[in-house]
Amino acid sequence: MRMMLVLIAMLGLAAHPTMAAAPVDKGAQEFATGYDFLKQQKYQEARAELEAGIKKNSSNALAHFYLAEACRGLKDRPCEEEHYETSLDLDAKSSVANLAKPRLRKAKAWRLLDEAKIMINDSQAPPDKIERAHYILDIANKLGLDDEQQAVYFHLREKSSQRQTGVSANALKQERLTAEAGQASIQEMPMALVPAGEFTMGSPEGPADEQPAHRVYVDAFFMDKYEVSVGQFAEFLKATSLEAPPDWDIMNQPQHQKRPVVNMGWADAAIYCKWAGKRLPTEAEWEKAARGTDGRIYPWGNETPTGLHANFGKKEWNNHAALLPVGRLEDGKSPYGIYDMAGNAWEWVNDWYDHDYYKNSPSQNPAGPSSTKFKVLRGGSWSNTQDDLRSANPYIYEPTSQYRNVGFRCAKTP
Repeated sequence: MRMMLVLIAMLGLAAHPTMAAAPVDKGAQEFATGYDFLKQQKYQEARAELEAGIKKNSSNALAHFYLAEACRGLKDRPCEEEHYETSLDLDAKSSVANLAKPRLRKAKAWRLLDEAKIMINDSQAPPDKIERAHYILDIANKLGLDDEQQAVYFHLREKSSQRQTGVSANALKQERLTAEAGQASIQEMPMALVPAGEFTMGSPEGPADEQPAHRVYVDAFFMDKYEVSVGQFAEFLKATSLEAPPDWDIMNQPQHQKRPVVNMGWADAAIYCKWAGKRLPTEAEWEKAARGTDGRIYPWGNETPTGLHANFGKKEWNNHAALLPVGRLEDGKSPYGIYDMAGNAWEWVNDWYDHDYYKNSPSQNPAGPSSTKFKVLRGGSWSNTQDDLRSANPYIYEPTSQYRNVGFRCAKTP
């Protein structure tokens, strides 16, 4: 049985900013020598003693917490983060869990700040690396920074902005990731190359916001072959400690790891893509990736949708089982080998929505109106009818909307 005793009273712990008062339990007594070093601020000795003890008994949550504290004193961020996390994984209701959780978030923030600092201080770093550092700083800031971390954050933001000043758009484009089609991204997500060229966007038979059908030129880009899965989004949450979407405990089960993640707001999708070194596709890019250049109705052609082409027409979410694992429906692939662009989950694109946008949109790389109330989604979902699956069909939600049929995939500029 745990004894909720305060260490500062029980073990005479001296007040110090790196070691606050913490409860102990009986199982931690075998790590007493390591803890004695810890309270004396002999962090290297404490680390060695605690690591040796954990090799013999790796299942003690409090021992991992002590080791994280030692690593914290040594400013070894990866070690600190690892053992706070292990402590929580072993016993999220332990006597130190309430201390471990905020310290884990702080450790993650320090790690991200350190990663960004290394990139920004590299005088030979190409523009895409500085841009990546900028994204990492944004993620660190979302974790919540203390005063010391905020000072580092603002200093690095200023320095990264100075590094970016004067870099032309063409230079950034040339220095960005040069992955070839099929190469894995940061999250090992295969991507398909969609070549530059024209296609017909919209539909003369569709509703008014799909008209007029018009020719659009789109530069070459890469598109994720699969919708972002629950397993991939779980990695993102682990790395960033950002807030999980609604129903996350239901989605994040072993049987659902390869199904699309849903309940995604537009900002959730956008920040994930940035974290992965990518971006959300434009509406024009999405439609070209889905239907190609021959004006087809659906990604696979003009054939009426069946269960072999797309996952649609279901009535209940059924605790996420209504969605199919990504990449299962071979017959539903787009001309570029991209899966599930009809059904399974609606997909956010980058564009704002304007009912009359097609009437005056640019003929080359349209990016949507500057700002409106709604963002655009494409592709239909598990709960929709066959008409909703048409590749030319735009759907709209407010960007903060989070529904069980809304997910996303990412794109990238070569």
